[in-house]
Amino acid sequence: MYSPQVLDHFQNPRNPGAVEGADAVIQMENPACGDVLQLSAKTDAGRITEIGFLAKGCVPAMACASALAEWVRGKTFEEARKLRREDLIESLGELPEASTHATHLAMDALAALLKKLTQSDRQET
Repeated sequence: MYSPQVLDHFQNPRNPGAVEGADAVIQMENPACGDVLQLSAKTDAGRITEIGFLAKGCVPAMACASALAEWVRGKTFEEARKLRREDLIESLGELPEASTHATHLAMDALAALLKKLTQSDRQET
């Protein structure tokens, strides 16, 4: 059984869809279960001003993507880097142990997005 927070993020996702004219787009896949997560973002002066996600997978994968996007929108790159897997799980009201793979996918995608954003931010300066 999933927590009310997981079900809410699944049924009412925050920041769904691709960001048009994104500064960075990444896509990650969990080869073990087939979940796919794409993150796209626009930034301004080292801050994530807009973020969107496209996800294909289980309920926890969708919920983790939504919660992650909600959490990092408006944050600086440094603030976004401070998000821990445990914070994501806590924001979702816990996850069954069998579903924690979804948090790994979300966190790996965030790390890849931040790396790409940081690289493009450096190239512009």
